[in-house]
Amino acid sequence: MAVVLLNEQRTAVCDHARRMVADGLVVGTSGNVSARAGEYVAVTPTGVDYGSLRPDDIPVVALDGSVVDGSLRPTSELPMHLAVYREAEDPDGAPVTAVVHTHSVHATAVSTLVDEVPPVHYILATLGPSVRVAPYATYGTTELAERMLAALDGRRGCLLGNHGTVTYGDGLDAAYHRAQQLEWACRLWLLARSAGTPRVLPPAEVEHVVDRLRGYGQPGAR
Repeated sequence: MAVVLLNEQRTAVCDHARRMVADGLVVGTSGNVSARAGEYVAVTPTGVDYGSLRPDDIPVVALDGSVVDGSLRPTSELPMHLAVYREAEDPDGAPVTAVVHTHSVHATAVSTLVDEVPPVHYILATLGPSVRVAPYATYGTTELAERMLAALDGRRGCLLGNHGTVTYGDGLDAAYHRAQQLEWACRLWLLARSAGTPRVLPPAEVEHVVDRLRGYGQPGAR
C-alpha cells in the first residue's frame, strides 16, 4: 500500500526531471530528482533520457537504499539523496520531502572559484544565512554525501565543488525553485565579476532577510 501511494511522487519526479532539461539545469541524463512519502523515496533512474521517462519507470527505494518497486536501477547519486532525507534538517523545521540535484552551468562554475557563494543578492537568504561549497568528492560516494551534509548544515541548499548543486524542500516545487534561484544568483555574480568587483551584502543584512522571509507569502501557502 505504501508503494502504491507514491504514484503522485513518481509523476512529480518525472515532471521535474523533464523541467530540469527544459530549463537548462542539466544536460542529457545528468542531475537527479527525488520525492519522499513516509519511509519510501521515488527517485530518477540512472542513465535514462528524461524526455522518455514515465511514472512507471521511477524506482521506489526504502531509506536503506533497497529497491522496493520498479525495474530500473536508481540514480548513482542515491546515497546523497538518502543522506538528505535521513539527516538534513530544515532551518525552520519544515519536513524534507524532496531533493533536486542539478549540474547547472553558472552554479557549477562558481563552485570552482569560491568556498561560499558571494551574497550579491538577498535571494540567497531563501537557502540560509550563506550558501557553502562542499569540497569535491567522486560522484555517487559516501564521501560526497558526507561533505554535502556538512555544507547543508543550517541551509536548504549548497554547491558541490566542481560538480553542481543540491537543494531540498517540503515538496518538489519548493526544492526546484531553490535550485533555480541558486543558479540565478550564481549567474548574477559571475556577470558582475566579469565587469568588475561586485559589492556584496554584509552578513547582518542576509540574516535580517532570513528572518523576514519566515513571514513571506500567503498564509497557509508553501
